[in-house]
Amino acid sequence: MSAKQPYEILADNDPDGMGRLVAAVGPLELPPFREPFFALARSIVGQQLSMAAASTIWDRLVALGDMRPETLIALGEDELRGVGLSRAKVGYLKDLAARVLDGRLNLAALPSLSDEAVIAEATQVRGIGRWSAEMFLVFALNRPDVLALDDAGLLRAAGWLLGLGRPASRDELAEAGERWQPYRSLASLYLWRAIGLGLVKWAPPTDSPSAFGCRE
Repeated sequence: MSAKQPYEILADNDPDGMGRLVAAVGPLELPPFREPFFALARSIVGQQLSMAAASTIWDRLVALGDMRPETLIALGEDELRGVGLSRAKVGYLKDLAARVLDGRLNLAALPSLSDEAVIAEATQVRGIGRWSAEMFLVFALNRPDVLALDDAGLLRAAGWLLGLGRPASRDELAEAGERWQPYRSLASLYLWRAIGLGLVKWAPPTDSPSAFGCRE
């Protein structure tokens, strides 16, 4: 007999909540591993932007040269501002590239670190907060058990799933997440998908992590 898939285990562990959502959405799985520098740079570009705007600016940025630290650090501020980046984001991208080049951020070591250690390393970069680091864990490093308690989309979708008629609190989301271990990242994908499909009528679709292009 074949082993159960993570989405099946989620449904079994929480039949009245996640089980109903899994049945409505169908099988999902985590995205594949992504190159860390690319993913972190993309997250900075996409902060506080719609998916469409973030994709447009990212495509313009990539057109300036391959996304490597050496390339990014060599680009002038005017060139970077010219693709639509704010002055603050130019500074964040330069800080990311500089830290990688001088070894303060060892990207090669990140996959072997614990989730909290990755967050500690990533948040040393200007412009990368805990939420962005958690999205990096899920959508770049393929970590299976991450639950971003400050994600507005997750809080709203969890409130819908739990029948609260309002967004869940951090504590309520954390308590629900205990039933989703060790696949809380996948549970998060299901909650974001519920928003994307319009199942959560009162949760705006912009509350999902567009920085990593993961609202599909």
